[in-house]
Amino acid sequence: MSTLLRIAKVLDIIGEWSGKIFAWLIIPLVGALVYEVISRRLFHAPTVWAFDITYMLYGSMFMLGAAYTLLQKGHIRTDIFYNRFSPRWQGIIDGTLYLLFFFPGLVFLLLAGWDEAWHSWLLREKSDASPWRPPIYPFKMSVPVAAALLLLQGISEFVKSVYAALKGRWP
Repeated sequence: MSTLLRIAKVLDIIGEWSGKIFAWLIIPLVGALVYEVISRRLFHAPTVWAFDITYMLYGSMFMLGAAYTLLQKGHIRTDIFYNRFSPRWQGIIDGTLYLLFFFPGLVFLLLAGWDEAWHSWLLREKSDASPWRPPIYPFKMSVPVAAALLLLQGISEFVKSVYAALKGRWP
């Protein structure tokens, strides 16, 4: 079990650092928004690219931050019931839900996201919704990358849940 906990610790470090790295996407996001507001309001010259940049950056930031959010226990949970359980029961419930719902759903998201992103990458897909026609294949690649990071963090959380179920305390 100690080897698994060490692996979980390494996966936690990956989740922590990925969250901190992807949080920096907020800088170009805010920069694009500020530029657009100033350009539109002060100079009456709206940009063609600001909307596309902001939805791609925000969507990427949202997806790529999911593993960090799981690490920080920030995803939705019914805490009114969960907090009343002993650590052993919390571990049993968490472990069971990871096996039944989390892992199958994420494997599907990873595979489907990879197929979509790879196809988009091969086509060098561009947006048809904008006259600027920005490339969207890097944006689509954020889905399988986010799924892989979330899957790794889920493995760490599953190991910690098994530990809590067996030992009656969280590591």
